[in-house]
Amino acid sequence: MGRTGLRVSRIGLGTLTWARDTGEREAADLLKAFWEAGGTLVDTADVYADGGAEYLLGRLLQDLVPRRDLVIATKAGGVPDPERRFDCSRGHLLAALDASLERLGTDYVDLWQVHAYDPFTPLEETLQALDTAVGSGRARYAGVAGFCGWQLAKAASWQLAAPGARTRLAGVQMEYSLLQRGVEREVLPAALDLEVGLLASSPLGRGVLTGKYRRSTPPGSRGASERLAPFVEPYLDDEAARIVDAVATAADGLAVTPLQVALAWVRDRPGVAAPIIGPRTSQQLGEALSVESLTLPDEICRALDDVSAPVHRYPDHDWSTL
Repeated sequence: MGRTGLRVSRIGLGTLTWARDTGEREAADLLKAFWEAGGTLVDTADVYADGGAEYLLGRLLQDLVPRRDLVIATKAGGVPDPERRFDCSRGHLLAALDASLERLGTDYVDLWQVHAYDPFTPLEETLQALDTAVGSGRARYAGVAGFCGWQLAKAASWQLAAPGARTRLAGVQMEYSLLQRGVEREVLPAALDLEVGLLASSPLGRGVLTGKYRRSTPPGSRGASERLAPFVEPYLDDEAARIVDAVATAADGLAVTPLQVALAWVRDRPGVAAPIIGPRTSQQLGEALSVESLTLPDEICRALDDVSAPVHRYPDHDWSTL
């Protein structure tokens, strides 16, 4: 993870749906299969299922998988307040960390992440909470999530301004896929320059890149769920369909699945430490983990880059070329 000693598996297991759409038995099957395949990184947050995902993960750590074998990453800062979605004050963050540790049944997390930028709290106060958490041993490493380019650069530079006294940011978690390449504009260049590892969430375009929505919305899918349909809908337009078709064509040519092509593309992008997947079944997990043996040919990567290329103009390009 960036320029730190933290090592994670090349694919992470996400728990966004745990304790809500994914029950304890299904979660246990996923975690055990992930662990047996050599997976280590398990990502959660204190707001997933209102803390239920952490609580469920904690129960499984007690009975199913040794705590020492996993890299547990969680987040804090989200609050159930429509007026203020995030509270990244030092007081709230440290209290949230204590609550997360209690739910997880552990005395430390491997990676503790600020869930989003809070414009109502001075950034240095937020970052002091990270230093306190690491200094007290309650977190081994620290990171951020949902920060845009200037916010990441400001936070990482602040931490680097006092070497040894402040905790270097290990990672930044952002959505990144062939359907969402916005991080390439500023976040990823900042992460590369400051040596911060990128954790890519929704690497399968919220499930759309698997090709399951090419003809219709399958019953039982996230797109058919009343609660999650708005999450999937932005990636069901004509532009997304063109990219999904290209992924399917590449998959046919390589005799693999669209899921494997899309996931391998993200995994091997510069600066990506690990994509974080959110499978609902052991079969989906197994298909995702099988990309360990897949490397996309250069010509396939170039074709996918071209068909999904985001439009970046001024000031990212030389003004004289516009």
